[in-house]
Amino acid sequence: MPRALILGGTGLIGPAVAHRLLAAGWEVDVTGRNPTRMPSRIAAEGARFVAADRADEAQLRVAAGDGADLLVDCVCYTAADARLLLPLARNATATVLVSSKAVYVDADGNHSNSDVPPFFAGPIRETQATLPPGDMDYRSAEGYGPNKVAAEQVALGSGLPITVVRPSRVHGVGAAPAREWVFVKRALDGRDVVLLADRGAGIVHPTAAANIAALVETVASNPGARILNCADPDAPSALEISRTVARHMGHTWREVLLDASAPRTLGRTPWDAPHPVVLDMSAAEALGYRPAGTYAATVGAELDWLTGAFGEADDVRGTPGNAPSADDPYFTGLFDYAAEDDFLAGRAR
Repeated sequence: MPRALILGGTGLIGPAVAHRLLAAGWEVDVTGRNPTRMPSRIAAEGARFVAADRADEAQLRVAAGDGADLLVDCVCYTAADARLLLPLARNATATVLVSSKAVYVDADGNHSNSDVPPFFAGPIRETQATLPPGDMDYRSAEGYGPNKVAAEQVALGSGLPITVVRPSRVHGVGAAPAREWVFVKRALDGRDVVLLADRGAGIVHPTAAANIAALVETVASNPGARILNCADPDAPSALEISRTVARHMGHTWREVLLDASAPRTLGRTPWDAPHPVVLDMSAAEALGYRPAGTYAATVGAELDWLTGAFGEADDVRGTPGNAPSADDPYFTGLFDYAAEDDFLAGRAR
């Protein structure tokens, strides 16, 4: 039985990878600092929790044991993190380092977290230019991408069979932030109207955790040093995402597609972008990757988790379901129903 070790395996991506590998007959160990964060669903399927702090070299060494057939790092954010990964990767047949599409820059140096949105002429290939490496606070908008680049460079410069995977806007059970909440909450609140900025045309390619898991399994069978994008087989617009969520929840609302004359504070979503941000998946497909499903086919589990329909008491930490905290800054200003109603009343006059 092949063995997989997933570092930071109790969040969003790790459980999806564990679920897929367990179904394929793997032995799976997942690391984390808090055993109470271990999802009961993957524990029931046979995954084993190993207490280990990602920043503690000794604990990582114990977790790795004699090595693994597959090593997956879901929490490698800095060059220092990557350097701690290398000793483990030397005793692994294949290693996957989860990075981000936030590393990409356009011709003017703009990127996902810059004040000016990036413009990419077409689907982004792995050869697209990236930010320079950095070692500032990786939790900041300006530091996240440069730190990921630094981690990638340490890994790829090692000569080890480490595959860097770059997803975009990851969705799934355990997502934080759970971006679909912008529509889930609206449906739960019984809103009969949804306002969408720029006519809902914004596109920022989503990636299902289940599709990352499918790519990880492909890499396990094809070890090597490389960079691979990972995104859903479709790139739905904000409007299409709103419809997917409403349909799954059995909710109907009137769509108000705002143009440039509307206040810029209304109708905003996490997928707003003046230019499409889409990842090219041809390199992964050439390796044999086949997605687990489209956005609509894979997002349902997250929606059920958010609304409390998921059915696992230890995974429910909000009201209802896994609702984000009311003061989560990510969602600030996205539920100003009074402003929406005032705008709609003004249009009706």
